Amino acid sequence: MNVVNAAIITIGDELLIGQTIDTNSAVIAQELNKIGIWVTTRIAIGDVKQDILNALEEQSKKTKIIIITGGLGPTADDITKPALCEYFNSTLIIDEAARQNVINIFTKLNRPLTERNLKQAELPGSCKPLLNLRGTAPGMWFEKEGVVYISLPGVPHEMAGLMESSVIPGLQKHFTLPVIIHKTAVTIGVGESVIADILIDFENKLPPHIKLAYLPSYGLVKLRLTGKGNDKNELETKMNKLHLRLSSSVKEWLMADEDITVQDVLGKLLDKYKKFVGSAESCTGGYIAHLLTSRSGSSSSFKGSIVSYANEIKEKGLGVKHATLVKYGAVSEETIIEMVEGAIDLLNVDYVVATSGIMGPEGGTKEKPVGTVWIAVGNRETVRATKHFVRFDRKRNIEITAQTSLNMLRKFIIEMEEK
Repeated sequence: MNVVNAAIITIGDELLIGQTIDTNSAVIAQELNKIGIWVTTRIAIGDVKQDILNALEEQSKKTKIIIITGGLGPTADDITKPALCEYFNSTLIIDEAARQNVINIFTKLNRPLTERNLKQAELPGSCKPLLNLRGTAPGMWFEKEGVVYISLPGVPHEMAGLMESSVIPGLQKHFTLPVIIHKTAVTIGVGESVIADILIDFENKLPPHIKLAYLPSYGLVKLRLTGKGNDKNELETKMNKLHLRLSSSVKEWLMADEDITVQDVLGKLLDKYKKFVGSAESCTGGYIAHLLTSRSGSSSSFKGSIVSYANEIKEKGLGVKHATLVKYGAVSEETIIEMVEGAIDLLNVDYVVATSGIMGPEGGTKEKPVGTVWIAVGNRETVRATKHFVRFDRKRNIEITAQTSLNMLRKFIIEMEEK
């Protein structure tokens, strides 16, 4: 099996000090993986020429592909091009196609064009320019001693455009690449260690070219099978059989047999049965509504939400009885049930999910400590409420509560619609 590895080098002081989060590496790695290129190294370095040179030299001994992002702007701190000139023993020359691209962009934007902007068209003479239709900084393709070096702008939108238009097609032509196939199952409501114990025998019997990875996140555990080979049809057949066995082994907690979010699963379910949902949120502060509306086409199944953070809104907006709040408190089974009932009428939906809890780090009592959460789901005939405890920081508690709530609603809808 042909193995082609790659290294990603991101350049910029802003990455090292945490001012900018590196999302480029993730996008590049995902796109490379799709065509059978495995990323073995990701490095972030500052705007120091010698550090760039050292990184290029070191990685050229280990990989066949090096992709660099950042440092291609027109200001003095953008030093990637001078470093590349030195590394490839080249000088900067004006690329006419890049120059015309800069002119066209500024003309279209009706903005004044300066000499500094035109310097974007200066490229090392030893490179093959990659035209950037989304910005003024071209990409660059170099080859040296059997290694391909690709320099891309750090602006994510521009980088992604060049990956699609030039980098991926170019690498596919340049290298004979293996096949990499991923198959994912998503579980919810059980920990990684429990799943791992169940899958010991399955994992031990996997062939050497297929690996199982555990990817836990906020109440979910993704189980990703990765297979490598040269024959796509043969690998696909083998992977499908193993994926079916994997899903069957964890069927008690299986949310989806593909890499998909719980809100997307729920949205598909609602569309299937042509039902509408709404949310009544206290402790999650609208986060459930955010997740539901993050799905394209969510208007086909989601009507709205009431963020009843204050008791006043629970009473006036959702019709929760004042006596209920006084006797049982906002974080209680009685209150959460009335929140669901009120939201169904107010929003005129088929199903509602509601939350009320204490996310912390303050606000808990001996009877109701931080992390106490009540979740309820229901329709006009039935409301079910359950008590939960979350134990992390406020942000993560909110995220876990939202995921748990959506999964509880998913299971409730399946039961109601398929009984």
